[in-house]
Amino acid sequence: MLNKKSVDDINVKGQRVLVRCDFNVPLQDGKITDENRLVAALPTIKKLINDGGKVILCSHLGKPKGEAKPELSLAPVAKRLSELLGQEVKFAADPEVVGPNAKAAVAAMKDGDVILLENTRYRKEETKNGDEFSQELASLADVFVDDAFGTAHRAHCSNVGVTKYVKTSVVGYLMQKEIDFLGNAVNNPQRPFVAILGGSKVSSKISVINNLLDKVDVLIIGGGMCFTFAKAQGLEIGKSLVEDDYLDYAKEMVEKAKEKGVKLLLPVDTVAAKEFSNDAPFRVVEGDLAPDEIGLDIGPKTQALYADAVKDAKTVVWNGPMGVFEMSNFAAGTIAVAKALAEIDGTTIIGGGDSAAAVNQLGFGDKMTHISTGGGASLEFLEGKELPGVAAANDK
Repeated sequence: MLNKKSVDDINVKGQRVLVRCDFNVPLQDGKITDENRLVAALPTIKKLINDGGKVILCSHLGKPKGEAKPELSLAPVAKRLSELLGQEVKFAADPEVVGPNAKAAVAAMKDGDVILLENTRYRKEETKNGDEFSQELASLADVFVDDAFGTAHRAHCSNVGVTKYVKTSVVGYLMQKEIDFLGNAVNNPQRPFVAILGGSKVSSKISVINNLLDKVDVLIIGGGMCFTFAKAQGLEIGKSLVEDDYLDYAKEMVEKAKEKGVKLLLPVDTVAAKEFSNDAPFRVVEGDLAPDEIGLDIGPKTQALYADAVKDAKTVVWNGPMGVFEMSNFAAGTIAVAKALAEIDGTTIIGGGDSAAAVNQLGFGDKMTHISTGGGASLEFLEGKELPGVAAANDK
């Protein structure tokens, strides 16, 4: 899965190149409120333009569920991309995606031209990876480039189905970067290798914890899921988030860490309040919480413990915040971890989703080696799963 052909391995001059991008951007009143994903796609698009390809872009946006919903049209993306690229990105406004507008626009393309197709999820077959829509997309192209890591863990027409009908399928620069960083971190890390897992649920990270215990030197647990571990070890956790079905699993993971010689770190103190609100009075608790308290962040001793555990690390992967970072009173744990990672010499990889949002919001984004563009996809990578969107590209 780590040795795929990329845009650097092909000649696209005069070829029609279909590029699957991730333009699933937040829109408000038809305006894009965060254009990180557009900017991230530019290096691949510019490379294909400069090499004389006829560049046909496609992406999904939101969840229209097979209906042509005007508020989820990619028209605003075409407009903004035209500005970012400094050349027209022609928009093919077909509710059926591959329709008369798209076909005419592709037929009229010159080398270096760019067009954008309508939201691929306007077609209900897209998410089912149906053959008919896959063939329609492939009919527009001589070459396929997948640069959408955010959907790499899903097998859809526009990233997997299409590859059955196009002879040359490669990955773009964004996808290549994800494979290099996440793939190498997990399969060939520089040591010491530390993984930090947060977020609310153990259930969503089961396979990740299990897989990483075979690979890491230190595993750090924070966020809501630490309370399932705390309860499994006999601590009182009050009204904190817990998954009682996973108590035995938490015990097993603690045992597995011991067997493997992995240092498993759990919080030694907690910031607790009586209600889930930023205005609620809070206190730092070591040991048992009161029956009416909720744990909302890791405490200062834990912050120091975790910062110390990463300071000599050569590879760190972080997925999931340490507390309710959206509330300023309970963001200190997440800030402390971000700060600690910003100061180390090793490779720091942020696994998409909430942790990516947290480091960007807190102003540490530019201090990290790599921030993944796909939450679900990066989690499945860390689980050791094969990602259909990556697997579908041609091997070198």
